[in-house]
Amino acid sequence: MEFTELNLSKPLFNALADLSLRKPTAIQSKVFSSIMAGKDVVGIAQTGTGKTFAYLLPVLRMWKFTESLHAQVLIVVPTRELVAQVVEAAESLSTYINIRIKGVYGGTNIKTQKAAIHEGVDIVVGTPGRLADLMTDGVLKTKFLKQVIIDEVDEMLNLGFRTQLRWIIDYMPDRRQHLMFSATLTEEVELVIKEFTEYYEKIETAPSGAPLEHIDQSGYRIETFNSKVNLLRSLLKAEEFKKVLVFAKTKKYADAIYEALLPEMEDSLGIIHSSKSQNNRFETVNQFQAGSCRCLIATDIIARGLDVSMVSHVINFDLTDTPEKYIHRIGRTGRSETKGVAISFISEADLPYLTEIEGLMNQSILIKALPEDVELSDELIALEKPSEYVPFNVHKVKKTEPSGPAFHEKKEKNKKVNRKIRRAEAMKIKYGKPIKKRQKKKRK
Repeated sequence: MEFTELNLSKPLFNALADLSLRKPTAIQSKVFSSIMAGKDVVGIAQTGTGKTFAYLLPVLRMWKFTESLHAQVLIVVPTRELVAQVVEAAESLSTYINIRIKGVYGGTNIKTQKAAIHEGVDIVVGTPGRLADLMTDGVLKTKFLKQVIIDEVDEMLNLGFRTQLRWIIDYMPDRRQHLMFSATLTEEVELVIKEFTEYYEKIETAPSGAPLEHIDQSGYRIETFNSKVNLLRSLLKAEEFKKVLVFAKTKKYADAIYEALLPEMEDSLGIIHSSKSQNNRFETVNQFQAGSCRCLIATDIIARGLDVSMVSHVINFDLTDTPEKYIHRIGRTGRSETKGVAISFISEADLPYLTEIEGLMNQSILIKALPEDVELSDELIALEKPSEYVPFNVHKVKKTEPSGPAFHEKKEKNKKVNRKIRRAEAMKIKYGKPIKKRQKKKRK
């Protein structure tokens, strides 16, 4: 099938021609007619199969010009990087369409975003937290929305956005079309989808969790951090490692890998995680895309928001504890039917995770022998050592020594002890006998 077989408008055909795109992917061709029919659609497709264009093409085809300043389409995505990429994709498809597109996300001045929405917008792309803030403030009016798109639903849950998604649901108008896309469909994802809509058509182009056909997967059994760094150095010596994405389990581990490799890869090494500034993150991704940065170290938080072409290798420095995350990680390579390579460093503690990953994919990962030049080390870095247990507020507890006897006799007035005296007892002390209350005479 080619795009000419879909019911697209001439402006969209021209935009696709400018992008040198002729044939739709499987998910793009399968969901088009259902979305155009106004159905609620849940699309399940692997990472890198064109899910963004799958919902943008029919939405832009159905969009009609209006003088209203309020948004007609809302697209919710999990990360800032994905906001930027969806906005870029929408702008590339709307080159010949007069449409206003705005991306909003946290970590930047909300007043600037409020002003842009006040000026008028047709499509809003944003992260859940910032969208909830704009709706709560009354800046983003939702009663004019016709389509609500939730992209990467499973990653939304992994990042803890369930509460914000429920806030967004509360602000939605009764009549709207729901389009939801995800790489995996778990029970938890289905529960969230049903909070938005009960009646939807599920369109799946590959079994959830199926292995990516164009990726050669392998692994090495290795234990300590220093040994893994030595293995990574050895692998990066090969010329075929042209554009390498290295995943670490935490920001601190990512920083440690970066510091270990920096002396020999200063000009070709980059790092990206949530603690980096937004400008730094965008600049690093652009350098990686352009090829000036050969090796990029990242955490899972940007696994979905990173759309970089021609990634030759994905290296799991630490094996993820969730099979679905493994699929998302390695999906950064082998895109657009090109060959890719995924390599995992597997420790003894990772073996249960390896079993779950292989079970989800129904495929074994080949374990290779370590290269001969890799130096193994038993020395643990600070991050690998078990942290000592520190009781809560231990530093705030003041040590007090028991006081001894006074140096002199207390005065009589200081010997008094606070004791509650009841009224009857006080009256007895004052008058020498108990004073009883007189009973009031009842009126006849």
